[in-house]
Amino acid sequence: MYAKLSDGYVVNKAEEAVRYGVNEKSIQRDIEHIRSFLDNDSERTGIVNTIVYDRIAKGYRLETLYQILLQNSEVLALCKILLDSRAFTKEEMVEMPDKLITCCVLKINQKCVKELISNEEFHYVEPRHKTKFIDLMWDLGQAIRESRYIEIDYYRTKDKQTVHHKLMPVAIMFSEYYFYLTAFINDEETRNDFDVLNDSFPTIYRIDRIRSLSILKERFYIPYSNRFEEGEFRKRIQFMYGGKLRRVKFRYTGTDIDAILDRLPTAKILDEENGAYI
Repeated sequence: MYAKLSDGYVVNKAEEAVRYGVNEKSIQRDIEHIRSFLDNDSERTGIVNTIVYDRIAKGYRLETLYQILLQNSEVLALCKILLDSRAFTKEEMVEMPDKLITCCVLKINQKCVKELISNEEFHYVEPRHKTKFIDLMWDLGQAIRESRYIEIDYYRTKDKQTVHHKLMPVAIMFSEYYFYLTAFINDEETRNDFDVLNDSFPTIYRIDRIRSLSILKERFYIPYSNRFEEGEFRKRIQFMYGGKLRRVKFRYTGTDIDAILDRLPTAKILDEENGAYI
């Protein structure tokens, strides 16, 4: 019956009782034993299967609920992306892929996946700031989720000064080696120094440059119609520095227009002649 279920067939209790010369209660007990086996086997395979009763087919069939574990190829891809991000210190970048592989790959395949990334781990070059900020990033995420004001001491590179801001945090984003906090400035005097005062976009802060964080009990409210949309923001902003949105027209004569359109998702081709794009 297990082989029949595994091959996708429907098992009818009455038919199986006749086939094996037993009563239907015996068949029911066998089905329960198979269901119990599948529950235990999910730890080995990473796939949760169960037996369900199909009223239309009038019998039992095998159904895959979901896969607990990622596939080997998926974990390998995630580890490669993580290493290529160069967002964390060397110590963190050794620990995180190892934890990911241990938690998400079957034990018999873990050694293979680790070997495929070992060279990149060995030659990994950590960012110059050498700052561990994962716990800080989690705290910022909680403030965003609960719509709480925050106060930060932020290291500003243009004058090498640490400045204090009260902010309304709205998102955490990643782009090219750095994690960023996007937030609206609450202090009116500070806002006067920004060109983006009347812009609908928040200011941008590199999380590794936040020297201290205080999450306030005070909450802020942004109407749904004015909510911050990370996807739209990501398409238009090249990070590192904020500013007013501008419309530009440029000529491209390279070999791969897709590289431009992927880098600037809002760009549109206006004209093309002899391999040159406007």
